[in-house]
Amino acid sequence: MAKSHSPVIETKLQMIQRLASGCKPRNQWRIGTEHEKIGFCLEKKTPITYENGIQVILKKLMRFNWEPVYEGGNIVALKRDGASVSLEPGGQLELSGAPLEHVHRTCAEVNRHLRELREVADEIGVGFLSLGFRPVTKLKDVPVMPKGRYSIMRAYMPKVGTHGLEMMFRTCTVQTNLDFESEPDMIKKFRVSLALQPVATALFANSPFTDGRLNDHKSWRSRVWLDTDPDRTGMLPFVFEDGFGFEQYVDYILDVPMYFVYRDGQYLDASGKSFRDFLNGRLDVAPGEKPTISDFDDHISTIFPEVRLKTFLEMRGADAGPWNELCALPAFWVGLLYDQAALDTAWNLIRDWTAQERQSLRRDLPKYGLQTSFRGKTVRELAVAALAISREGLKARGRFNAHGENETVFLQELDDFARTGKSNADRLIEKFKGEWDGDIMRVYEECVY
Repeated sequence: MAKSHSPVIETKLQMIQRLASGCKPRNQWRIGTEHEKIGFCLEKKTPITYENGIQVILKKLMRFNWEPVYEGGNIVALKRDGASVSLEPGGQLELSGAPLEHVHRTCAEVNRHLRELREVADEIGVGFLSLGFRPVTKLKDVPVMPKGRYSIMRAYMPKVGTHGLEMMFRTCTVQTNLDFESEPDMIKKFRVSLALQPVATALFANSPFTDGRLNDHKSWRSRVWLDTDPDRTGMLPFVFEDGFGFEQYVDYILDVPMYFVYRDGQYLDASGKSFRDFLNGRLDVAPGEKPTISDFDDHISTIFPEVRLKTFLEMRGADAGPWNELCALPAFWVGLLYDQAALDTAWNLIRDWTAQERQSLRRDLPKYGLQTSFRGKTVRELAVAALAISREGLKARGRFNAHGENETVFLQELDDFARTGKSNADRLIEKFKGEWDGDIMRVYEECVY
């Protein structure tokens, strides 16, 4: 079995140093944004398959100087200028943006990608939904994509939770990746973003439909994550404990069961097995081998808490939404985390919340959204406070576009959600009960990119 060229892990310190290698001086901090969208046939309103939809779109996108990535002879991703377009398990198409200096550039990247996608999708009669969950298509009818790691996950998910396959095949998210300067800076940002992640979930709630009906939730995508796999999801209460740092996160990673080992272009099924056994050369699918740093990176990529630490922090709590809101998520988090005064203020907002309160907030929020109760108030009021902090942080950054506008322009829609207490999900529920007269197929007209 051919080994990776990545360094073999001999000590725990190597894994700690791998995470710590993400520390960057403030002038090198960047913003990465990811978002997923669900493709459908414009005529029949049915899912698109790999062969007749996704594969064709990926090949057509190459006209815009994207370089293809293949797996087993199938094109499964594209790369260009530090960004990638990749394939999620149920055919959701994801843009993983390049690390960029400010939200204006991030938004330009998102806009360019969606314009390119619209051009090629129109040519083959395909549209893309701007929702956090497939609103009509049942799980059994979602096409499976040809990627090796997904077949392993598909077999393993039902063993550890009731909604894992729903997560894989029917959810869509928008995420933001942000940097840290040092271990103490990472810790404060990790704690603030974990505590406030449910607030982001409420602001971006956009998945009130399942199987063609209302599901009695504002974010069904977020609800699905509550019962996907308790070993690798959640609010990570240990992050708030005294003594937390890179080493303690490595300990957590090592206790999360594995999915796979990647060798010779193949994914070897290691689902449920121990990475600690791998460290000791006792992994049966790779007998006698020890993991490399690349294997460690792969393992981190299979862990899905509300905020994930890699060599950066990844905000994972939001539903995908309309085109004009995809830039709001990075703006929200950059304002909170990239200005020191704003970060300190945000920390003071959440510092005395208990682990039980944070968990209760995470548990209740998918159903109630901005109307969720918290300490005698509602999450709407928390959102107002968080947005005020974010706005001041963005003003202090002073990053302007060609029209002299700073990054606060991207918060306007979120301000409206917080002011009214109504997210996209609330508005869609009202439309479904009102002007749509219960016709769920209207989503294919009104909720598209």
